[in-house]
Amino acid sequence: MLCLMNRPRRNRRTPAIRSMVRETTLGPADFILPLFFHEDAEDTPIASMPGVTRWSLESLVREAGEAHALGIPAVVLFPKIEESLKNSLADESFNDDGLVPRAVRTLKAAHPTLCVITDVALDPYNSDGHDGIVERNSSGELEILNDETVAILCQQALSHARAGADVVSPSDMMDGRVAAIREALDDEDFTHVSILSYTAKYASALYGPFRGALDSAPKDGDKKTYQMDPANSREAIREAMLDEAESADILMVKPAGMYLDIITKVRDTTTLPIAAYQVSGEYLMLKCAATSGWLEERDIVLESLISIKRAGADIILTYFAKQVCEWLKAK
Repeated sequence: MLCLMNRPRRNRRTPAIRSMVRETTLGPADFILPLFFHEDAEDTPIASMPGVTRWSLESLVREAGEAHALGIPAVVLFPKIEESLKNSLADESFNDDGLVPRAVRTLKAAHPTLCVITDVALDPYNSDGHDGIVERNSSGELEILNDETVAILCQQALSHARAGADVVSPSDMMDGRVAAIREALDDEDFTHVSILSYTAKYASALYGPFRGALDSAPKDGDKKTYQMDPANSREAIREAMLDEAESADILMVKPAGMYLDIITKVRDTTTLPIAAYQVSGEYLMLKCAATSGWLEERDIVLESLISIKRAGADIILTYFAKQVCEWLKAK
């Protein structure tokens, strides 16, 4: 008879034992909740993201408060800007009386302990729909101007800091913008404002529902000259090393679920906290599969988030954040 002294199943025998030896756990403090909002007084369900809403300012405060009450420490803000305010230089992006600064001030007044993170990028404000300033070269090809864009991003970050943002989060993928934003913030005595950098943001096919939510898709061309090639992994290490050297406080990998290997590689490269963004396309696929009855929503969502954390993420941006906290609370 075969004698098995080593029986790994002993550590799986009961729920109590499994809980005691579990290597990776999820809790409310692991999450950042992304929130969409607009100037309108009415809330608008987002067709491309079932269960997600574009909030009025009043509802934004309520939604953020409910998330914070569940233990979620932070929200990140994504505005839908009125078409009349968009232009090729995206100068509405640093209007101190614009939608985002007003939202930040309102949120911090209502929820002082909530960490408010702002997206720093030009695509919501740019009439061209790009994350940077667009120019045509002599051959008529589309070019995104790096240094000119970085100068505007610095003004945008300062506007958000003046409003009371705790963290600014450049998502544009321009070269050198972390160092430039850090210098701009420090020069204006905003040394306490953190930078959460989109370090490895890939040119993914998973962003479509998000762009629909904000009407921020490029009017011409694509974002492949500044967002990363999905075929590359070593490049993410280069980006991480640069962002850390430029004084980023947190590094982000986006998307999350299809880039678990990148999360692990970046985790092994730095001691900085790692965030990962479970993006709109990932959310939509899980929602659709659950709605169709093919997958059980609670189980697949929790499994997807555990995999992201297991890969090395300290923080997860997910549209499921509130729902997951309610599930965990009910356990």
